[in-house]
Amino acid sequence: MRYGGPRGLTVAQQFVNLRANPACRGTGTLRAGRLVWRYEVQPTPLSRSYTLELVYQQGKSPDVFVVEPDLTELADGRKLPHVYQQKPTELCLYLPGSGEWSSSKRMDQTIVPWAALWLFYFEEWLVSRQWKGGGKHPERTKHARNYTNFR
Repeated sequence: MRYGGPRGLTVAQQFVNLRANPACRGTGTLRAGRLVWRYEVQPTPLSRSYTLELVYQQGKSPDVFVVEPDLTELADGRKLPHVYQQKPTELCLYLPGSGEWSSSKRMDQTIVPWAALWLFYFEEWLVSRQWKGGGKHPERTKHARNYTNFR
């Protein structure tokens, strides 16, 4: 018997939660311990709509990419703040290893709203030129990502 923290949710459980949550309206695929969920988000009623893709492999951290619009074009030559990479734009939503997110937490209640909040701060950054979303960005060497899975 295992003791300690809560048990992690399976990829299938995360997929079911995403499908059931109206805030995550979208479509996805589930195959061999990996899910891809594409959905639309509008941070505020006055915001533009964004298409995001959430990629999650069992036992790894979820990756969230902005599919459209192209945030680097919206930034008009400025380097995007608080991202893991510029193109495709992968959002930095939490500090890995801090306990903010773990596989025992539902992505539809954490990652999805965090992405919408990130986009809210991005829109504010476009106007003010100051990142007000806070956070601490980990060093690339401490948080190696696999970008080959992005479609």
